Amino acid sequence: MLRTPTGGAGHGAATAEEGSMSIGTVLIELRDEFPEVTISKIRFLEAEGLIEPQRTPSGYRKFAPRDVERLAQVLRMQRDHYLPLKVIREHLDALARGEQPVLPSPGDRRDLADGVWDAAGPGAATAVRIGRAELLAAAEVDEERLEEWESYGLIVPAPEGGYDAEMVTVAKLVADLGRFGLEPRHLRAMRASADREAGLVEQVVAPLRRHRNPQTRAHAEATANELAELSVRLHAALVQTALRSRLH
Repeated sequence: MLRTPTGGAGHGAATAEEGSMSIGTVLIELRDEFPEVTISKIRFLEAEGLIEPQRTPSGYRKFAPRDVERLAQVLRMQRDHYLPLKVIREHLDALARGEQPVLPSPGDRRDLADGVWDAAGPGAATAVRIGRAELLAAAEVDEERLEEWESYGLIVPAPEGGYDAEMVTVAKLVADLGRFGLEPRHLRAMRASADREAGLVEQVVAPLRRHRNPQTRAHAEATANELAELSVRLHAALVQTALRSRLH
């Protein structure tokens, strides 16, 4: 249970100031329910627009009780529903508009490429997958081209058969890059880089998956998703920086 400071009526602005908390105090408030939360995590969620604490004239963050409760909501949705930040933001925005959006149960999975829930229903153990024909149609390529992509490891079937929803995005991007003359052999370095980044993420979340606390183990997937988002943003920024240095 979160503990939020309270004050009597009539204190006005002084009460609002006294009721605010520093980021360190917020961390202490959240630690009982969210033992893995860190100051860096709170700052990251602020940078992503999930929370908007006030700032003092000297730049220090001051969190109102409503900020702490919203932060707890975000952390619960990550932990209990394994949702990426974009979906969490959309859900909170809908609540702010007075809507009553429904969150998936922990067994549900979402195809974020098109926003469709897995037809397998609650408790399904597998994510949305498509067949080879659907992948060919989505990427608008022929069988020969898809086989070439697979030979270079750019498109990888799921172990259980078919293709994960993410492969649709990969196939479309590979096709788009091909229109600029970039062949699969040129993209092998990107694949190798992605594998290395995935290995780094796995190193970070491995201790969470081995934790005795079931909630901490369940939080591993949300943490991996967050790290993946950060990795993609860093990669994009580094590419842009490298391009600017070469083109100017």
